[in-house]
Amino acid sequence: MAQGTQPSLRASWYLLGPAFVAAIAYVDPGNVAANVSSGAQYGYLLLWVIVVANVMAGLVQYLSAKLGLVTGQSLPRAIGKQMGRPLRLAFWVQAELVAIATDAAEIIGGAIALHILFNLPLLAGGVITGVVAMLLLTIQDRRGQILFERVITGLLFTIAIGFAASFFVATPPPGAVLGGLLPGFRGTESVLLAAAILGATVMPHAVYMHSGLALDRHGHPEPGPRRRRLLLVTRVDVVLAMAVAGTVNAAMLLVAAINLHNQDVTASIEGAYAAIHATLGPTIAVLFAVGLLASGLASSSVGAYAGAMIMKGLLHRSIPMMARRLITLCPAVLILAIGFDPTRTLVLSQVVLSFGLPFAVLPLVKLTSDRELMGDDRNHPVTTAIGWTVGVLVSVLNVLLIYLTLKG
Repeated sequence: MAQGTQPSLRASWYLLGPAFVAAIAYVDPGNVAANVSSGAQYGYLLLWVIVVANVMAGLVQYLSAKLGLVTGQSLPRAIGKQMGRPLRLAFWVQAELVAIATDAAEIIGGAIALHILFNLPLLAGGVITGVVAMLLLTIQDRRGQILFERVITGLLFTIAIGFAASFFVATPPPGAVLGGLLPGFRGTESVLLAAAILGATVMPHAVYMHSGLALDRHGHPEPGPRRRRLLLVTRVDVVLAMAVAGTVNAAMLLVAAINLHNQDVTASIEGAYAAIHATLGPTIAVLFAVGLLASGLASSSVGAYAGAMIMKGLLHRSIPMMARRLITLCPAVLILAIGFDPTRTLVLSQVVLSFGLPFAVLPLVKLTSDRELMGDDRNHPVTTAIGWTVGVLVSVLNVLLIYLTLKG
């Protein structure tokens, strides 16, 4: 039996990968900005938001991958088939705005990292980030899906090392960490940051994209043992990838809480780097900046990949990746050229993403609960109930955010 199980295990490990590409979206520069701002301003208060958001993300990512495997369609395509042309165009517009906000965050994050590491002007750093991300995409075009997954996974672990390295020097007090796991807010700004964390963690473009990634990698298996095995491997893939992403996100907030909270420093990524440099030394600070750079490069290429998939699924059209890269690069470059505060822009971009979440999550839950579409692989009623709860909670948080912001 051992001889029969070992090759199966090796083959199963070989099938892992799509979730790790999607997980890059959960450790992008927008996450860094939202988590650093949260830790700097409120210490450990919003740590629970990261945990809850990570659990939500794991559920919706699995449902997205399952939709692709079972139906042979990406989520954007499956949504588009339920709509007439005018509604489909309107849906594409909001999805495209979310993709642009995503791309802006990745480019700005890479620009900040290059400024920290090499003192490059932010505008030049943004252009370089966009170009390098485009080169990463050529790996997928020319060398195939598997090598692209391996490169992105390598960058994911680079990000993890970069943001977790500081814990070898300074660790947070256990009591404060446990206190941060108790739900609570402290004013309007904490709700804004919670929405930013949620938008940065459960990212709409990653939800759309995972269905296509699973389909590109595994195809559309017929009902039977192979499909059951792929669904099992997909669950393991999602759990492992989200464990890495969740740990990295928690590390970002904890690093800021340790080094920036109640300190006379700017609640920004540059402020975090300066504080880490002063308290933990130049080596840890450089690793932090390298993690940020890897985050910007990897997530920008993944974001462009997702944007192309959304356009193809909803409009049934595709444009050359280079042209798309140039189009989505423009808003980020314009923001850098005007001189907006980059960290604040990153946080606000994540709030925009949180407003796009219901448009991705609610249709996903509906589609994966459809007996006619999914057959025996439709959601369990408990899964459906949890999925609807996630979608409603996200929507309520957004309404609350608007109310508190206008009231303030």
